[in-house]
Amino acid sequence: MSLPLKCLASVVCVAVWVGSVTAQTAATLRGVVQYTGALPERKKLPVTIDQYVCGKDKDAEDLLLGPQRGVLNAVVWLENPPAGAKWENPAAVKVEMDQKGCVFAPRVVLVPAGGTVEFLNSDRLLHNLHGIGKENPSFNRTQPRGRAIPVTFSKPEIVPIACDLHSWMRSWVIVAGHPFYALTNEAGAFAIPNVPPGKYTLKTWQESLGTTSREVTVGPQGAALTIDIKARQ
Repeated sequence: MSLPLKCLASVVCVAVWVGSVTAQTAATLRGVVQYTGALPERKKLPVTIDQYVCGKDKDAEDLLLGPQRGVLNAVVWLENPPAGAKWENPAAVKVEMDQKGCVFAPRVVLVPAGGTVEFLNSDRLLHNLHGIGKENPSFNRTQPRGRAIPVTFSKPEIVPIACDLHSWMRSWVIVAGHPFYALTNEAGAFAIPNVPPGKYTLKTWQESLGTTSREVTVGPQGAALTIDIKARQ
């Protein structure tokens, strides 16, 4: 039995749907999320506590762009997934998010509704794990070094995660209600496999750029597209 989440080339995380669509009819929706407009200045965030571990400042990670303007850590999904789409045993899925050098790694994780994120602390200091959910219960727990804290997310939403002790630390848990989700890699690329031919509404979210929407048609051979997004006004 394969897990619902797989990673291609170690960086493109995609969802695998277990449903009635056969290999002969399903196709792959591929694309690139690309930033348009003037390139933003990469900011430094001041470190105000625990500098002996965290350093004096941190590079802002709320918008990371590749050499060709590809957007890292954007979430792409079908707003109107095929009828009957479901996860295979989402309760068995565990995804890790660590705290290293006083940043969350990775910054964004994708987990199916019913799956678990295991939060780790590899730093030699105390962190505070604060999840601010609306559909899922919020949580706020201290986390010493070496302690793993598993949290199960049961309902679809985008959950911000923070460390109240270190104000610059932020991350996101994307709780997916169906398998047709993907995260972009360093080049802004994504892939959503096993998509039946048809017309769909494709949504894209990025923490600094917000949410965009567009229509896409997937044929028997799949589809490839570029999603242009720009800074919010």
